[in-house]
Amino acid sequence: MAVAELSLFGGELRRLRLSAGLSQSQFAVLIHYSKGYLSKVETGRAVVNREFAQACDNALKANGALVELAGDRPRKRSVGQLAATMSGLPQSTRHFVGRSAELAHITAFLSGEQGGVACALTGLAGAGKTALALQAAWTVADSFPDGCAYLDLGGHAAEAQAANAQDAFHPLLRMLGVPAEQIPSHPDARANLYRSVLRGKRCLFVLDNVGSARQVAPLLPSEPRCRVIITSRNRLNALDEAMHVTVDVLPAETAVSLFRAIAGERARSALDDVVARVVDRCGRLPLAVRIAAARFHGSPMWTLEEFDERLVDEASRLSALNDGERSVAAAFSLSCQALTAAQLRLFALLALHPGRDVEVRGAAALADLGLVETRRLLDDLGDVHLVSPLGTNHVTVHDLVRAFAGDRLLPGIEPAEQTAALRRLLDHSLVLTESSDEFLAPHRHRLALSVGTLPEVSVKFTEQATATAWIDAEWPNLVALCRAAAARGFHDQCWQLAFLLRDFFFLTKLWDVWIDIHLLAADAARVAGDGKALAMTLNNLGMAHADRGELVVAIGYYEEALEQFRELEDSRGVTDALSNIAWIALYRGDPRRTVRDLSEARASYLRMNAPRNAAIALRGMALAEVELGLCEDAVRHAEESRTEFAALGLELDVVMSANCTAWAHFRAGRLDDAAEHYARAVQLARNCGSQYELARATTGLGNVDAVKGRRAEAATYWAAADQLHRGLNDVMVGEMRARTSLA
Repeated sequence: MAVAELSLFGGELRRLRLSAGLSQSQFAVLIHYSKGYLSKVETGRAVVNREFAQACDNALKANGALVELAGDRPRKRSVGQLAATMSGLPQSTRHFVGRSAELAHITAFLSGEQGGVACALTGLAGAGKTALALQAAWTVADSFPDGCAYLDLGGHAAEAQAANAQDAFHPLLRMLGVPAEQIPSHPDARANLYRSVLRGKRCLFVLDNVGSARQVAPLLPSEPRCRVIITSRNRLNALDEAMHVTVDVLPAETAVSLFRAIAGERARSALDDVVARVVDRCGRLPLAVRIAAARFHGSPMWTLEEFDERLVDEASRLSALNDGERSVAAAFSLSCQALTAAQLRLFALLALHPGRDVEVRGAAALADLGLVETRRLLDDLGDVHLVSPLGTNHVTVHDLVRAFAGDRLLPGIEPAEQTAALRRLLDHSLVLTESSDEFLAPHRHRLALSVGTLPEVSVKFTEQATATAWIDAEWPNLVALCRAAAARGFHDQCWQLAFLLRDFFFLTKLWDVWIDIHLLAADAARVAGDGKALAMTLNNLGMAHADRGELVVAIGYYEEALEQFRELEDSRGVTDALSNIAWIALYRGDPRRTVRDLSEARASYLRMNAPRNAAIALRGMALAEVELGLCEDAVRHAEESRTEFAALGLELDVVMSANCTAWAHFRAGRLDDAAEHYARAVQLARNCGSQYELARATTGLGNVDAVKGRRAEAATYWAAADQLHRGLNDVMVGEMRARTSLA
């Protein structure tokens, strides 16, 4: 086409486009060519091929006029005269939301002149990798004057349908303008031609659904000005020179915005908390959110609350996340096609774990494997994004992925093997929880564990720091396991796990979960007919309610436990229940009874060689003596209990006794002595990590300043105490009662 013809074609194209009210950007998207190429055509600076002319003619309904201006027949060209510009990018979704940080990172890489040529976007099936790749490609399309192209390599389809690199060369060369008859049949010749055509050019390729590095590596241009965006469900570790971007689920607010955008007006006016629940049930996975939004939009008879109810049940959620053409379960199934039998077995068994975050040792216990083999298999599952690493010792399993494994894969494992796997996980967790509890409360009275044959990974802790770090991280899983044990009829494991978590809950003041799982444990003990377990669980329920200041409820559980212990003729249990009831008498205004009954309990504990319990009784006597005005006795007994706790190495109890001593001095009016002991308690509480006792001591320091008339200093201490712990109850904590009266 001569220069005059180019100008004529470009001028007519521009006239028709403007008459249609289309900008260059809008028209470029419509015909799937780049805006840069379109601009060159309209100004007569680019060669027009028949395909481009036909696309423009169709879009503008020119009835063949533009095709005629381009010439009736495509001009035959040699490889050296190939058309240089293409635009094969599919239209980007108009509902693209969020991802601003990832998009900026990717587009900066694509626009740069330095660095590698490839950017690999990897992540879980349905995470929105293709949408992000296309959004990035369209954003920078004008920076690639020689064109952009898209090719789906089908790497996650059935093996027979997936394209290999040699298959991909042909469509890529055709997109680059090479006539079919000039594409050589020999693989090496195709590769050489591909590299030759790209020499000196700046093109952008989006290679979607790549299955492996081997599939895509030969397609990476040697021309440093070209760029390639790759999407894959696999990590593609072998592409070590590529820039890797992991595409995760959406943040909550972005997922809500996506749902509202697709679901229409009814969703845009729906309550925020209802929409938030729906997208949370979708795991904030873009594919799931899109399907849910589309289904809701197409079902005008449902309210959003009713639609949310359809997603509540995990077992049926995957069926609901299917709109006839797209399916979350189908997307996950493709990710499983290349898994080995061992990988599939572990993946299926992970569905038995009730937590989202799974410790590697827990996975090993489930599968009855060693740590090395388990880490290898989890790493394999991570390569296909069915699990995600979380630190060095945990993996995260997405809620929908776990539901998929439970619904589609777990039924392939015999019920007896499933039961054995869950039993191993429960027994493993019991052993490690007991080991942790031994560091938290080394002198606590415990029964021997009732467990089966333990997995090889069930090794007790040897250091306190490791033990406490483990339970700090694992307690949500342990609570979930306790509930799973109750639901699956593992009654012994249920009540034992609840019992062993009591001291952790006392330390952290997690009263709600403490009570919830002990109610389950009490039911399990009743079903099992285990009176001893029931009595101890009832006693622990009383402790939880008492620690929260719910004294009437607490004494009801204590008296029920006392009755059980007496029926069992369990003298230790009877003493425990009576001691706890004596503490309730203190908080209900009967300190004389507290002194009397705790004195008897202390004597019993000393006879039973239970020094920690004896020291606790002594501290309780000191608190009661403060209420009776016997502050000298209270100081003496508090200090005596502190000495006994120190000898036992019980740091938390030492802090509690130090606060008791300070409280006795405060009530006696010895403010300087009180301040000194509260300051000591502050340091001790920091050392042992008790926010509760630290808040108590800080409140006490504020009280001292308030009595001395230093109101500003007092307010500062009280504000600091509130930041540390807002659960100080004025029924249970004398310092809080004093603060209330002084404020």
